[in-house]
Amino acid sequence: MIFLHQPVAGAGHSLLERRPLELQDAIPDDTVWLDMIRPSREEDLKVEAFMGIQVPTREEMKDIEPSELLYVEDGARYMTGRVLSKVSDSEDPGLAGITFILRENRLVTVRYEEPQAFRMYTQRAGRATGNGPASFHSGETILAGLIETVIDRAADVLQLQGERIDRLSGKIFEVQDDPSARNTALQDTLRALGRHGDLISKQRESLVSMERILLSLSATYRTNKAPRELREDVRSTLRDLQSLEEHATFLSTKIQFLLDATLGLVNLEQNNIIKLFSVMAVVFMPPTLIASIYGMNFKTMPELDWHFGYPMAVLMMIVAAVLPYAFFRWKKWL
Repeated sequence: MIFLHQPVAGAGHSLLERRPLELQDAIPDDTVWLDMIRPSREEDLKVEAFMGIQVPTREEMKDIEPSELLYVEDGARYMTGRVLSKVSDSEDPGLAGITFILRENRLVTVRYEEPQAFRMYTQRAGRATGNGPASFHSGETILAGLIETVIDRAADVLQLQGERIDRLSGKIFEVQDDPSARNTALQDTLRALGRHGDLISKQRESLVSMERILLSLSATYRTNKAPRELREDVRSTLRDLQSLEEHATFLSTKIQFLLDATLGLVNLEQNNIIKLFSVMAVVFMPPTLIASIYGMNFKTMPELDWHFGYPMAVLMMIVAAVLPYAFFRWKKWL
């Protein structure tokens, strides 16, 4: 599917009109943004003929070599980045590859997912206010706005994850009297930390890919003497992105600390169980010794013929079991 975006001027405000393009329709000359979502081969050919570019395939967008992600070909600048998608409790988060193609004053985006950042930007552009359509007059400004929205969305995701991690931190270190509930809570905490760590790792990977694009744009705009306002927007977005990368690193470090703490608590629970078995073995060792002595088949054992010999042996075994237990409680080893 292809969506056309055209700047529309209103009374005291500017909008970016979005509408789908049918395969048989011609692409208007005033189109500044072509958004290709899961395009077919016929749609690829239509955009290629209009823009004079080569639309990359889905397999080509999965390359990880920098030379395959950022390059210039036939006067068009190709930039491929990763954007976080499916950020919800019911879905596993993923990274969607998105290719931005700039040529002259037009922008083409190729994607196979629906990141929330794109929906946010199109909704915002559809009700934007300003002094006229200048904010949407070229593909460069739209690209800058898209990347800024991706960064805003990343900030929201990291803030939400930070709040969830803080709540988990409180649950990890709270005291619970029920050992079974404690063990279940620790297992749930380990799974939650794994999910949060995976999401933050993917978000950081997305930020790194966006940083490469911004650095490339910044160098290009300095060389081409782009408008000062556009260069300032790119530099400001780059600073925000780098601060988010630092925050993502901080959250990753915090998750690692909580993971170590949780595993330490799990080890303590296991050590308590092992300690209990060790104590029980020590407690029953003296009675076992006494029982083994009187289980020997010797003729000359005075207690065997004594009327109170059996009660005496039982009493000795009980006392031999109670004394070590009382000693351990007195030393506060239990």
